Formats: sequence, structure tokens, C-alpha cells
Amino acid sequence: MLERWKGMLYLMGAFTLAGTSVITAWLLNGKLGAFTITAASLLLALLCMIPLCMKDLKRTVGRLSWGEWGDLFFQALLGMFLFRMLLLHGLLHTSTAEAGILTGTTPAFTVMLAFVFLKESVSGGKLAGIFSTVGGILVLQGMLTPGISFKVQHVYGNLLVLCAALSESGFNLLSRIGSVKQTSSPNHAMHPGVQTTLVSAIAFLLCLIPAGFEVPFTSLAAIGLREWFALIWYGPIVTAVAFIMWYAGIKRCHVSTAAAFSGMMPFTALLLSVIVLKEPAGWEQWGGGILVVLGMFLIGRQQAKSPPSAKQLQSEHGSLAGSEGIG
Repeated sequence: MLERWKGMLYLMGAFTLAGTSVITAWLLNGKLGAFTITAASLLLALLCMIPLCMKDLKRTVGRLSWGEWGDLFFQALLGMFLFRMLLLHGLLHTSTAEAGILTGTTPAFTVMLAFVFLKESVSGGKLAGIFSTVGGILVLQGMLTPGISFKVQHVYGNLLVLCAALSESGFNLLSRIGSVKQTSSPNHAMHPGVQTTLVSAIAFLLCLIPAGFEVPFTSLAAIGLREWFALIWYGPIVTAVAFIMWYAGIKRCHVSTAAAFSGMMPFTALLLSVIVLKEPAGWEQWGGGILVVLGMFLIGRQQAKSPPSAKQLQSEHGSLAGSEGIG
């Protein structure tokens, strides 16, 4: 029971920290390129994480198979690199309001992928929690606000944003697959800190080439102390600590549970926008936030009643093995 609640607390902490990135974006907007921000923050995170887990890191790297390296690569590709690229390019062709609505589909995508690939059951209580979370995100992003509608000329941008949401859902699924493999082979278990370090290093390498086109050294030399503080927060805190908490949480919870807790990202962003940036919030934002919290409560209550058992983990591993055989 304690491990189940620990997993949910880890997930809540991870997505709460991820939601604070709205302040970072506000501080760095227009002063650094998107890939420069990502590369610089990842480098700062790595400088903090590598000394802390050097011993475990050397031992883990020495025994990783090509298949495990492939799992880590795709986690970095989907969860850190591709998600940002698709979202940033999508915002060039669509409105922020439409993008906000579409990113709210991440929990739904995650649950569908978990149902198809991991055979996770979706009970009535869990389904109610998922609908409450998705509905809360849609309300939170202003879908019911008059004047917000999807425009035909934004189709391309909207498709890119949907692909970004699907990419994030794929990362959620791959993280769970990796934890299931480690559960079935305890000798190959990877510490969350080591896993975060390796995924961050791969994502950093992926960001180097596109960041090079943004004249990173010139732009970094021009920013002030406040912007450097934002980069430090976005790196060691939002990236390192949040991802460590994510990997610790996903080992203990179903993918659908993690999907529900992802609602903390827009809710935290809303609270910080109101408290720090002094932006106004209407009934849609607060009503959506309440639905998000209700959804997490329903999912958490269901998780506490029916945690992933050893038999379910074996079933998930069997489903995964079957999928790999088809590939």
C-alpha cells in the first residue's frame, strides 16, 4: 500500500515541477531559441547529475544491451526532443488556444496505448477519472470560451500538436515498458537517477545540431542573471528532479494512472500564471482545475484499490514480448 501511494506522490511531484516550466518560458521567451534553451538546460542538469551517480552510471553503462540502449534512445527522442520540436513547429501554424486544447489529449492517447499494447484494464472508476481529467484540461484551456474555434487554415499546425501529444504518450508507454522489463529482471534494474542521466544525455546530443543554427553562444552571452536562473531551474530542477520522480513513480503505477496525473501540468501552469505573472483567471480555468484534481483523485483511489500485481506485470511483459516478436 505504501509503495502505491509513494508512486502517486512521485507522479504528482513530477508533473507539478513540469508545470513550472511556464515561468521559464516566460522569462526566456524571445531571448533564446527553443533548442538552445533545451540544450543548455540539459547540459546544466547533466553537470549536476553525473557527479551524483557516477558510480552507478559506470556500472549501468557497462552492462546495457543494444536493446536497452534503444529503449533509452526512444524515450529521449519522444519525451524530450520530438515532443518539443513538434509542439514548437505546430505553434508556428496554429493558435496557442487551439494548441492548448489539443495537448489535453495526451491522457486519452496514453490510456489508449496502454490498453492496446500493455492490456491495461480500464474500470469504471478509472474511466471516470480519465474523462474528468481530459474534460478538465479542455475546460482549463478555454474550449468552452466564446470565440475560440478550430480554423481550417490551422489544420497543419493542429496535426503537429496532436503528433506532439501522441509523442508524449509514447514516452509514457515506453517508460512503463522499461519498468516492466526491470521488474521481471531485478538484476537489470536501473536507478531513476541513472536512467534520467542517460535519457538527458541522449536528448542533449539530439538537440546539439538544431541548436547550432540558433547562434547559441551569442544569445547565451547576451542574457542576464534572471535568465540564467531560469535555465538552472529548467535544467537541474524541472528536467533532472522531475524526470527522476517520473521514473520512480511509473515503476509503481499503471500508465493510465500517470496519464491522469499529467493533468497537474496545466493546473500548475494556471496557478503560477495567476500568482507570479498576475494573469487573470475566469470560471473556465478554475472549473477545469477542479475537474483535473477530481480526475486524479478518482484514478488514485482506483489505483489504491487495484495496484499492478505480479501477475499483471507478467501479463504486461508477455504482451510486450509478443509485440516485439511481431516487429
